[in-house]
Amino acid sequence: MREPTIGKTIRVHPYQWLWELLETDPTFLVRPMFSGRAVYLDGRLMLYFTAKQEPWRGVLVCTERVHHAALLAEFPELSPHPILPKWLYLPESADRFESVAERLVTLAWRRDLRLGVSPQSKKRKRAKR
Repeated sequence: MREPTIGKTIRVHPYQWLWELLETDPTFLVRPMFSGRAVYLDGRLMLYFTAKQEPWRGVLVCTERVHHAALLAEFPELSPHPILPKWLYLPESADRFESVAERLVTLAWRRDLRLGVSPQSKKRKRAKR
């Protein structure tokens, strides 16, 4: 049984409003990852929301490099992340951050094949004999 949260401060991620559309999906999962929130649908990592200092302030689009050109053509506000270039980055400082982020969430909800990566399975350590 959970204890009541009355009188307790509950932290809300500043970009939580973006993934609310996805919360109704039965496969939706949000997990802490480093200092942000990773959003999964159907077991695939779709988007990563981070609210730290640049270049970790915005939305990372989890995608394969083969899809970069198509996504960059549709969303010129995106660019490869300067530290994690395998994913595309929408900085909060972008002029149309909110509308582009909402469109990216909609693409994820629609299961656009350009979005999402399968997480690597964790390797189990062998027990020493």
